[in-house]
Amino acid sequence: MCQATCMTGMETSEPRVRPFDPHKKGYRVLGIAESFSPDQPTATLAGVVMRADLIVDGIALGRCRVMGMDATGAVISLYRSLNREDVNLIMLGGCIISLFNVVRVREVAAETGLPVVCVTYNPSDGLEEVLVRRFGAEAGERLEAYRELGGREEVRLRTGHTVYVRRVGVSRRATEVMLNSLTVSGRVPEPLRLAKLVARAARAFLSS
Repeated sequence: MCQATCMTGMETSEPRVRPFDPHKKGYRVLGIAESFSPDQPTATLAGVVMRADLIVDGIALGRCRVMGMDATGAVISLYRSLNREDVNLIMLGGCIISLFNVVRVREVAAETGLPVVCVTYNPSDGLEEVLVRRFGAEAGERLEAYRELGGREEVRLRTGHTVYVRRVGVSRRATEVMLNSLTVSGRVPEPLRLAKLVARAARAFLSS
């Protein structure tokens, strides 16, 4: 059930994407997560391709700017760097990463031809006021991208935890089935959990 403050974000026409069937045994999800430090100019992105049976068969790395507006292109480039035609869905560990670098989820779906699910973990009243305070007169593009995301949907996992999702090109039911299949314990789906670990390790190595 949605929080009172959220919208479905499904009212406008969606990009054309490949259909996603969470019951298909061989589906593959590309989970993308980040690692960054506020005192460094760039964040490290990691993408992990995970099969429905939790087997990993692909990893890629990327970068985006901390406090930049290049996360959308970075996500698309990371996907393309894999040169894979067998990925069925992209899962993002947050739509607003690296200190307010907003991922335009609908653009990612349109450019890749894949459904996109963005997963976060905490309730929120929204970020518009925060963006205005932080960026002032320069908040315009960021605000537009943030508003385009629409609201989040609350999903209760079989582990007993709650996550908040934005989705493009995939039904709520398929999203729930997929998240429950890929979340072994706690609230973080395995593709995102592993991608976060890879991103942290890569950033630490590149910074050493």
